[in-house]
Amino acid sequence: MALDLAIRAAENDDLSRVLDLYIHLHANDQPLSKDDARKIWQQMLNSDGICILLGEIGDQAVTTCTLVVIPNLTRGGRAYAVIENVVTHPDFRKQGAGMAILKDAVRRARERNCYKVVLTTGSKRESTLAFYEKAGFQRNSRTAFEVRFS
Repeated sequence: MALDLAIRAAENDDLSRVLDLYIHLHANDQPLSKDDARKIWQQMLNSDGICILLGEIGDQAVTTCTLVVIPNLTRGGRAYAVIENVVTHPDFRKQGAGMAILKDAVRRARERNCYKVVLTTGSKRESTLAFYEKAGFQRNSRTAFEVRFS
């Protein structure tokens, strides 16, 4: 089934729509206060290196991801990008919306002359890992480490 998906950079009035999608990303997350969410949203929207992508079908937000482009002094001064918070509403999964928004994020990183795009996932589900591979990301090409704070 072909989706009539429109992808664009999120704007000021899209905060509640993005937060509604995030419910399907980390269901156990404690919700932010409206004031805190609005402050963080404004900080993100005002950052030159951050783009929150929003995929819509008609008036419904169905998928989103965050693309962060980071300036770099190596690789000939070429930036690198990180994709985070990839989520598609459950009613629209396995229909191409998630793949489309990832491909759009990668295209935007390429247009900004990034030398690589990094995406990490905490998921161990083979279907999720295969989805990212199908989108062009290589599994096991790097070893990722992280420090988490509670």
